[in-house]
Amino acid sequence: MRLLQRPFTRRAFLQGIGVAGGAGAVLAAMEVLDLVAPAAEYRVAFDPPRTSDFSLRGRVNATTVLILGAGIAGLTAAYELEKAGYRCEVVEARSRPGGRNWTIRGGTTDTDLDGVTQTARFADGLYMNAGPARIPQHHTTLDYCRELGVPIEPFVNANADGYYFNVPDRGVGGPLTNRPIRHRAAKADAFGYISELLAKAVNQGALADELTADDGEALVEFLRALGALGPDDRYVGSERRGYDTPPGAGPRPGTTRGPYPLSDLLAARLGYYFPFELGWDQAMMMFEPVGGMDRIPYALADRIRGRIRYGSEVRSITVGDADVRVVVTSDAGRSGTEITADFCICTIPPTVLSRIPNNLPQQTQADVASLQPMPTGKMGLQFRRRFWEEDEHVFGGITDTNTDIGTIW
Repeated sequence: MRLLQRPFTRRAFLQGIGVAGGAGAVLAAMEVLDLVAPAAEYRVAFDPPRTSDFSLRGRVNATTVLILGAGIAGLTAAYELEKAGYRCEVVEARSRPGGRNWTIRGGTTDTDLDGVTQTARFADGLYMNAGPARIPQHHTTLDYCRELGVPIEPFVNANADGYYFNVPDRGVGGPLTNRPIRHRAAKADAFGYISELLAKAVNQGALADELTADDGEALVEFLRALGALGPDDRYVGSERRGYDTPPGAGPRPGTTRGPYPLSDLLAARLGYYFPFELGWDQAMMMFEPVGGMDRIPYALADRIRGRIRYGSEVRSITVGDADVRVVVTSDAGRSGTEITADFCICTIPPTVLSRIPNNLPQQTQADVASLQPMPTGKMGLQFRRRFWEEDEHVFGGITDTNTDIGTIW
């Protein structure tokens, strides 16, 4: 044990703290000793730059950019270009920003291309994200939420207590069809049987050419944990698949139902759903803006300084040698206006753009016209009570099916 030298100064004391706890511990000690001002006094909320670091300096940037479409792509383009000093104007056919990013609430009205008008009658506080509804954690969208001050919350994408539901169709069959199967039970059984079969192959020497003796022993040990294998490395079920009678206090361990037969699992094709949750863009955690996905486009629109023309449909696009001229109509097509800009960014969906007269190169027009939409749809339902939580104990997540209703959120 080393004795402290006298006189013991504050500098020596702080040096000793630094050796033991690092710079953070030294700073905390200095605050306690009133040697530095408390760090909390100098904390300020992060405020993103209003102009980019590459903003033109010394002269006014008079370059104009016309952006067609006030969806996420168009709004983001205008937001970032304005940081760089460009003068932007956005044209949008609808009366709102967001495009496909659309949140429906009680009172929302829409008339489709067939002239059918629908009005949502959701109760206050309820909404449906008709377009995108979840954000992977690697998306730049989360950076924009932070920059724009849009609060986010977790989105439950995968839930072991959710269901799979398949009907007999195209090679799908067996006794596990036409009935709801819990995610956790199907996964536990599939992992258990696969682990049993692979462990059996290793123990019988079938993989001796692929694995050393030590590797084979380590693999079997891993498979026992992965598949919850029982005696003799056989899968006989486990608590992972859930309980018929949940465990209780005292001598009540609960009862588990035996596993589904492997042949029934294979016939029902339930394992085909597992890779979905392993996808890079679908893995938990996932997020959503508080109050609806349209909080993001509205926040972007609020930060754009240039004009956003709502209710203005693009009728023609003409690209010249020095500028771009776009004719837009408003008032249900009764009046037209030509807008000229130095540059134009078009974010109009290809299926719509292909019907707008333009002088783009022939190959570009052909490429745009070749793209076909994929028919899809969402249906939002409000029920009298939350039966999926009260009766089935499903809190969030997705139920996958092979019916026309592919997924139930």
